[in-house]
Amino acid sequence: MTEPIAPCIDAFLNHVAVERGLSPRTVEAYGQDLARFAGHLEAEGVREAQALRAADIATFLDGLEREGLSPRSRARILVAVRGFCRHLLATGRVGRDATEGVSAPRTGRTLPRVLRTDESEALIGAASGDTPLALRDRAMIEVLYGAGLRVTELVTLPAGAIDARSGVLRVVGKGNKERLVPLGEPALAAVATYLEAARPVLAAAVTPPSDALFLGRRGRAMTRQNFFARLRKLAVAAGIPTERVSPHVLRHAFATDLLEGGADLRAVQAMLGHADLSTTQVYTHVSRGRLRAVVEERHPRGRGSDS
Repeated sequence: MTEPIAPCIDAFLNHVAVERGLSPRTVEAYGQDLARFAGHLEAEGVREAQALRAADIATFLDGLEREGLSPRSRARILVAVRGFCRHLLATGRVGRDATEGVSAPRTGRTLPRVLRTDESEALIGAASGDTPLALRDRAMIEVLYGAGLRVTELVTLPAGAIDARSGVLRVVGKGNKERLVPLGEPALAAVATYLEAARPVLAAAVTPPSDALFLGRRGRAMTRQNFFARLRKLAVAAGIPTERVSPHVLRHAFATDLLEGGADLRAVQAMLGHADLSTTQVYTHVSRGRLRAVVEERHPRGRGSDS
């Protein structure tokens, strides 16, 4: 039996959304990448899943390179194509995985940007004041830096996400996977102040009230874009170049500071919600790089020495 490519792609997207629980944003990105792949196959006269070969994927990747896509972008698209081809095999639509033997573009390893510990503290210190918005900003940054959350995880936290008694934050991350992250006293205190003095004021702006933990001035859940803008303003107040500050940079700072403080790599992996330890291991390189910079600047035999 022959099956056209398009319905097979639809079946795969439904599978990753429903059975694997990938986020809508990831499913949408997969759909865009596979639509591009399907367009290439159509132009090459490949219209059925059973006719798909490794050479078709290789020519597709070559075409992306000629279009000027970076190795990282091409590797990302190949992830979608590889997942699709493996789904074809797993569901019995084809007899072999067409991506077998197809190598991913070499992307190199890009180390994440991080803030120094004093810069993270300065950013938190810039979120001062006793207005509802200032108290909210302080609590959000304390939680972001104190728990290493992704920004989507932060803005979608429900009001009951934090167990103040045990000092634990319940987070639902990628793939609907739940994890527990301990929160330090500064973050817990900032959230307690926000819940008592700020959230009720913000929640009163809309009926029925939102069940999100962090609210905007109109009483609705904070958005990623709104928080990003607030973070940039605080960076200016803290004297930190805005291009060096983002929600994800604070997540990186959380991981790097933990490792430099002697935390176990597996524990950091669990707190970040990384499925693969290799994703967490990049922070060991950042940590070593930061320590090298300290040696070069401070040690008598470092590059910064005048002797």
